Amino acid sequence: MSRRRKVHVKPERRDARYDSHLVAKLVAKVMRAGKKALAERIVYAAIDRANEGGESVDPVEVLNRAIENAKPRVEVKSRRVGGATYQVPLEVAPDRQESLAMRWIVNSARSKRGTPMHVALATEIKDASVNQGGVVRKRDETHKMAQANRAFAHFRW
Repeated sequence: MSRRRKVHVKPERRDARYDSHLVAKLVAKVMRAGKKALAERIVYAAIDRANEGGESVDPVEVLNRAIENAKPRVEVKSRRVGGATYQVPLEVAPDRQESLAMRWIVNSARSKRGTPMHVALATEIKDASVNQGGVVRKRDETHKMAQANRAFAHFRW
């Protein structure tokens, strides 16, 4: 019998402008100190800016592509076995894939000092949608680390 608590899944929230759960989650990731209106302005401006010059009809399509390209398929977790710690590669659950991709996009945008957040977020989204940029590089590093440690895959449980 599991000793963990039951996981209560919250109902899926959608944003007002695009009626998308991805945009609502991105707003929540960008938000700091409960300032949701500011986070919404930043995200909406970033989506508009990322779509400039694009031929896509749906403005959220670029964001969907960016998150799809940034999602990690495998990651490594530390497991302690017999006094030694091994980096064990594990497949990533779909919810965690989405969460990691968004976190990496927002953190990469925040690390760009000197540029407004909506501009930095737009460039990160645009870069990730065409499989470039720091977020895709981070995903590839994660995959390489898992590939290098696949000898320890039998420690999965």
